[in-house]
Amino acid sequence: TSNSECIQNLLRQPHRLIKHITRRLYARNSRQSVFPGDGIDWQSASAVLFLLGRHPQSDRQPGEPCLILNKRSLNVPQPGDLCCPGGRVSRRLDAGLAILLKLPILNLARWPYWPWWRKTRPHEAKWLRLLLATGVRESIEEMRLNPFGLKFLGPLPQQQLIMFQKVIYPMVCWINRQKRFFPNCEVEKIVYIPLKDLLNPSLYARYRLNIKTSKDNENHPDIRDYPCFIQQSEHSTEILWGATFRITMVFLEIIFGFKPPDMASLPVINGSLREDYLTGSI
Repeated sequence: TSNSECIQNLLRQPHRLIKHITRRLYARNSRQSVFPGDGIDWQSASAVLFLLGRHPQSDRQPGEPCLILNKRSLNVPQPGDLCCPGGRVSRRLDAGLAILLKLPILNLARWPYWPWWRKTRPHEAKWLRLLLATGVRESIEEMRLNPFGLKFLGPLPQQQLIMFQKVIYPMVCWINRQKRFFPNCEVEKIVYIPLKDLLNPSLYARYRLNIKTSKDNENHPDIRDYPCFIQQSEHSTEILWGATFRITMVFLEIIFGFKPPDMASLPVINGSLREDYLTGSI
């Protein structure tokens, strides 16, 4: 059986997919540290949930496995970008919430590799619990995520933001039951991207951005190319790029051994960023 057939079989059987993701993340994290050796800089740390779940088509016809993202609204910096729910760590508040993650009714206690983390990496286990609490808290605020229907699958490697002095710590989770979300004013809408589409090389492109740095410099804009993923539907076109794109590519490589095509070979699509984009924050 080819690797492609194995992946297709996994995508058709979510219970097997969940186990596969959990094992692959553990295999990677048991060999390499998730966190920096000198500890976490909590001033620059943000935690996000890399949410996976079925598209809520109907009760009789369960949807396919998807990556579930927020589309940022006009009320926040970087409007229109697709992002994982999450935000900055509030150490005092999130430390209290992290205690709840010890309870058997919540997700971390049911994660099969939690005892291994506590035994072999006790300091990192505390950081992991705190970051997961941050991601859950922010996701409840942004999209009314139900934390009791959440299954924690493992952490992804940290992601350093290029445009901002921030470090993102992604936590992979599977949503078991929730079919509707209720976004707050920070979120324009919820976007579902099927995993099978993310594994399709033909849906990738080169995002050529005209970055407006100042009104005095309009004749000499800063133009940069970024790899991206394009999701097209009858009603809209969504572009996944930047830090969330990089987090997604790391996930796809660890879990499925997938890498997107080389950017030089991709078709170009044009876009622009407002002058105030670079002054925003996650």
